[in-house]
Amino acid sequence: MIQAFIHAPRYHVLVEIALVIWILRLLFFTKSYRSERTVLTEKEKEDLIEDWQPEPLAPPLSESDAALLNVNERIVDRHIWEFCSKIGKHVTVNGHECLNLASMNFLAMNEDPLIEEDAVASLRKYGVGSCGPRGFYGTVDVHLFLEEALQKFMGCEEAIIYSYGFSTVASAIPAYSKRGDILYADESVHFAIQKGIQASRSRVRYFKHNDMDDLERLLQEQEREDQRNPKKAKVTRKFILVEGLSMKHGDLCPLPKLVELKNKYRVRVFMDESLSFGTIGKTGKGVTEFYNIDVTEIDLITGSLEYALGSVGGFCVGKSYVVDHQRLSGLGYCFSASNPPMLSQAAITALQILQDKPEKLERLQENSKWMHRQLAQIDGLKVSGEAISPIIYVQLSDATGQTGVDRALLQRIVSECEIQGIALTCPAFLDDEELFVPPPSIRVAVNCDLTKEEIDEAIRIIQNVVRDVLSTRDAFAQ
Repeated sequence: MIQAFIHAPRYHVLVEIALVIWILRLLFFTKSYRSERTVLTEKEKEDLIEDWQPEPLAPPLSESDAALLNVNERIVDRHIWEFCSKIGKHVTVNGHECLNLASMNFLAMNEDPLIEEDAVASLRKYGVGSCGPRGFYGTVDVHLFLEEALQKFMGCEEAIIYSYGFSTVASAIPAYSKRGDILYADESVHFAIQKGIQASRSRVRYFKHNDMDDLERLLQEQEREDQRNPKKAKVTRKFILVEGLSMKHGDLCPLPKLVELKNKYRVRVFMDESLSFGTIGKTGKGVTEFYNIDVTEIDLITGSLEYALGSVGGFCVGKSYVVDHQRLSGLGYCFSASNPPMLSQAAITALQILQDKPEKLERLQENSKWMHRQLAQIDGLKVSGEAISPIIYVQLSDATGQTGVDRALLQRIVSECEIQGIALTCPAFLDDEELFVPPPSIRVAVNCDLTKEEIDEAIRIIQNVVRDVLSTRDAFAQ
């Protein structure tokens, strides 16, 4: 050992000596250093605590946070004479009894006694929660029953359910598209899809809303780029992201042309049917049924249980090998507690009601067409969206172009309608985070239980309020 020390390189010996000195310092000098720390008196501690100003948990709101700065709080409460009332066809807002044209309870499943009865029975059998993610100990038989029911209803090979509608599409997109892949997305896709795009870290190229010519232009540009670099093109996956029924505009995607482009340029199509599921098509299967297109033409369909079915959660359907991939790669599926059994059972019952009572869907579509037609006749308003859509967006036909002024005018219309017994809402967006925010509008949600007389009365009230509010527009703007 001594010989090794003698023959060792000098720099090696110096490094070892330095290490030994450092270790000795840590062992013998740390205690004395700690003992020299300043000890505060009780009064000094109290003074420091009194002077301490904690930072706010959230930054102060700016003028752009319109949704959070809205001072017109709208409190939905239950009837005084009822122990527990549901938010259905009628609702009490700030003490006003209103016809509900704000909630997306399209098929009136929120008030169905059979759904409530089955959910309560499931609650008594399984308890409130499932206590874990699906892949560990959170799978209950009703989850499998719901997946089977959705798979059969949509005519696909397999289905998978999530416990939260927002996380469904936001988890599905990054499960397939990764860094280096390309996403072609409609510029009006809703916020959950935008978050899925962001999580995927893929290259995204937005095309104009429902503009298939613009989409084809982007696909052609990429085709030319692939020809210059065929090696890279082989490992680059390409996806088109669209909504069946637009959350921001209330119109349908041009699916026939989309399928044509898909087959021509060999890209995959992911379609979110959150709003169109249960509301569009002869039996409520969505946009594929509306256009009579084979559901297998769409690589992955995502949907929500929170609108037409009145439950909570989301689902994906498609080919088995596509859906199965999410059971190990869908973050919202792998790491979130599974859907509470009673909510899965509620969705099963609601889906069965949809199939057993097709007249619900027929009434919804008739009401949507009638509401759209009547709203379009009101002077001062411009109606957008498909006539068959259960959500209708109404804008000012002569907008000022100033977002704040137009939004305030529309909010005033909503408030006045509420006082006169009609509950409406202005859709809110996160202006600092969402892309391609649409102009201010009023959103009208139709449900199947509305009568023609109720719709006509609502139109009469809205028309009078719009006339009164717009007559004072100049004074209001000043």
